[in-house]
Order: sequence, then C-alpha cells, then structure tokens
Amino acid sequence: MRRIDREVVVGLFLLVGILALGWISVRLGQVEILGASGYTVYAEFTTVGGLKEGAGVEIAGVRIGRVEGISLGDNYQARVRMRIDSGIELQEDTIASIKTKGLIGERYMHLSPGAADEIISSGGEIRETEPPVDLEELIGTMVFGKF
Repeated sequence: MRRIDREVVVGLFLLVGILALGWISVRLGQVEILGASGYTVYAEFTTVGGLKEGAGVEIAGVRIGRVEGISLGDNYQARVRMRIDSGIELQEDTIASIKTKGLIGERYMHLSPGAADEIISSGGEIRETEPPVDLEELIGTMVFGKF
C-alpha cells in the first residue's frame, strides 16, 4: 500500500470516529438540533430548591417536556420556562410541583392536569404552583420539635 493511500484511510477512519462521537453526544445529551418542537409555558415559584435547566417535566411519571430556563421573575420569584412536547395540552388549572426522584435524587417538574375547558397556549403561565419540600427545614423541625 502506498503512503498516500494509508493517509486517506487513516483520515477517513478519523472522520468516521469524530462523526460517531458527535452522534453519541447528541443522543446521550438529548440535545435538540434545528429548534425544539413543542411550546413554551412558564410557572413562578417562591424557590426552585435545586431544580436545574434540562430537568424533566412529567405527568404521571411520563416525560412530556423539559425545563429550558430558570430566572428571577417579578416580586423576586423564580420563573421557570418549560418546553412541552407537541400534542400535549395543559388545562388552565394545571398544578406545577417540584419533586425529587427518590430520597436525595435529582429534582424534576411534576404537572398535575386539571379539569378546566381552557387550554394554556404557548407563552402562557401555570398559575398554581407548589415549591419543593425543603429537607433540611423538615429535619430541623423534627429535631427541634417546632411543629
């Protein structure tokens, strides 16, 4: 085999390896390319207590979206921006709660659907929210007996 042929083979092998690594990164990182499908809704909480961007949004344990961003909103409330998958409709009286997977697991957004006829449109807001349970505060209450 000539030297130039070897260099071409090595170059192609390297290119295939880089493409495979990029594909695996996108699949495992759940990166959305060319814009995300679905629509955006917002919710405000007194505290997000460890919720992070990229966390799942679930109804009945089924992932229906993800948290896109967390910022400081009006009245110093935490404003959470969620991307909800296309085809999922949220009623106006949906309740958003921040939950923990397991005892000390990661935080995620749990939505409890309502029964209202009105649907939240893109850019709309979930008005009913429940902040996460603060485990440290709960333990302190139990230890010091301040019920």
